Amino acid sequence: MNRKYFISSLIASGAVLTTLEGWAASPVEEDAVVGKIPPYLKTGDTIGITCPAGNISLAEIQPAVQLLESWGFKTEIGSAIGKKDFTFGGTDEERTADLQRFLDNPAIKAVMCARGGYGLIRIIDQLDFKHFVKQPKWLIGFSDISVLHCHIHQNFGIATLHSKMCNSFPNDWATAEPIQVSTILSIRDGLMGRDLKYTAPTNLSNRAGKGTGILVGGNLSVIASLAGTKSDIITKGKILFLEDTGEYLYNLDRMLWNLKRTGKFAHLEGLIIGGFKIKPDDPGEVFGKSLYEIVLEKVKEYNYPVCFDFPVGHQRDNFALKCGIVHLLEVGTEGATLRSLN
Repeated sequence: MNRKYFISSLIASGAVLTTLEGWAASPVEEDAVVGKIPPYLKTGDTIGITCPAGNISLAEIQPAVQLLESWGFKTEIGSAIGKKDFTFGGTDEERTADLQRFLDNPAIKAVMCARGGYGLIRIIDQLDFKHFVKQPKWLIGFSDISVLHCHIHQNFGIATLHSKMCNSFPNDWATAEPIQVSTILSIRDGLMGRDLKYTAPTNLSNRAGKGTGILVGGNLSVIASLAGTKSDIITKGKILFLEDTGEYLYNLDRMLWNLKRTGKFAHLEGLIIGGFKIKPDDPGEVFGKSLYEIVLEKVKEYNYPVCFDFPVGHQRDNFALKCGIVHLLEVGTEGATLRSLN
């Protein structure tokens, strides 16, 4: 029997849940990641809100709470909201306990991280995912939350939602810019199981082609920092997307070399480069290559499609993406299209 499909069928039937409980300490083999999708949300479901990384106040999350509830969802505010331990949303122990409570509570159908910042890497190994594996739920966020996306995908093969968080919701929905409205509504669409399809404009550096595979990725700095850990993602046969902010070109070059040397570019079905807010070179320290040149240098020997300027990242046009789910990427002369197939 084909081992890939044997494992997939066992997971689908729940027969290996006891085995999965012990998987937190060892990455899933590359042919065992099956893209398990948590139940999509329906009216009346509860979304828990917590801050496993940087701190945020109760007042700052109110626009998000009000909008989520206007969509028909209930919200439960975590105990880490409003706490502050220097830059963090409470101590490591407090943030761990708050996220753990939401992971374990079957009444919570999704968990939205209130903001990014820094801090998830400090607590990821203290989290217990055995209840989450038995009853998966959508985990929502981006930037530092890429730690969670990568860890969940690689260890459990469960889909998550890469998207804006509470600190990106507009204060006044009635006067929000159209792009803000579209990106926030994409969160609702993703959580409720609607098709997600996005386009990116033509870019002369794009490389044409078509690829189908599970979508993985997130913040470049975070992904590079996970190399060699049990949260490190295997990218073979997948579509990889990357974004980042506040980095010098030389540091982007260094991190992309990290991805190349660890084999993450070697067997992709497609590469998506999202928003990159780049620090200007220091005087007398000009790097001499653009982001486009830096990326294409790393993938020149491969044949898969490459798309630049995709609407994801630390920017207003940051649309929700379902990580761990099969997508179709098409790059051509008229631009690029990415569509979820589940």
